[in-house]
Amino acid sequence: MRRFVVTVNGKRYDVGVEEVDAASAPAVPAPVSPVKESAPAPAETAEEPKAAPVDTEIPEGGEKVEAPMPGTILEVTVQKGDKVNKGDPIMVLEAMKLENDILAPTSGTVVSINVSKGTVVNVGDVLAVIG
Repeated sequence: MRRFVVTVNGKRYDVGVEEVDAASAPAVPAPVSPVKESAPAPAETAEEPKAAPVDTEIPEGGEKVEAPMPGTILEVTVQKGDKVNKGDPIMVLEAMKLENDILAPTSGTVVSINVSKGTVVNVGDVLAVIG
């Protein structure tokens, strides 16, 4: 077994990988699908979702709402200027087919919303700012 250190989203993982030589590895045939003679598939016209901005100016006393995990924004339930209380849901983030409410970390006014429905986010991306 060989050991490697792998970094994923800034976190380091120590992993072990078993080395197998080609002669002893089981042969697994790749699935084969028949080729159909047909017209080419239409090109997709859906726009690629944009990533969230990495950083935003924070007003004094304001607090960033950061993505706790990578995923896609399904819904934004507040607008800029809305008053929120600590613990109020402000958006829904889908990650690994689960819907996660993103809650306001503090009470205040929504200063900015940096994402919209369909935005793909990574851990630590600033979703909104509450001041």
